[in-house]
Amino acid sequence: MKKQMNVPADLLLGRKTFEIWSKFWPQHADLWPGSATATKYVASNTLTSSDWKPSVFLSGDLAKQISELKQQEGPNLHVWGSANLVQTLLQHDLVDALWLKIFPVTLGVGKKLFAEGTIPAAFRVTESAVTPKGVIIINYERAGAVPTAEM
Repeated sequence: MKKQMNVPADLLLGRKTFEIWSKFWPQHADLWPGSATATKYVASNTLTSSDWKPSVFLSGDLAKQISELKQQEGPNLHVWGSANLVQTLLQHDLVDALWLKIFPVTLGVGKKLFAEGTIPAAFRVTESAVTPKGVIIINYERAGAVPTAEM
């Protein structure tokens, strides 16, 4: 199974995730060299700069800006965490793949992955595995529109 952290990619992060990561990854780049070299695109209406370079701050019409980024040449954009940003991406059909890790615990209420506003979309499984501790790791790629049929 591919190690997502070892695939060349730029990062698309929400403000909260970026603030947490920018305190950790610059001092631990040896654990994930890609974190130092990747361009960090940050969705934020409040942050405009950071010492963690290279960073680009996005505000305003995120869907339009991210759609334009996706059409440019360069590495893929990977989103880690950033639950609110993921909701925006799902609402605007900007998700090409989902890499999910499902842990065998329940924590009560929390954020929903597919919240109100998510558009219907079909995905296909490209990789899957179950760890010895029961964690399900599954990767999905976009598979077009949701197929419909008459009953």
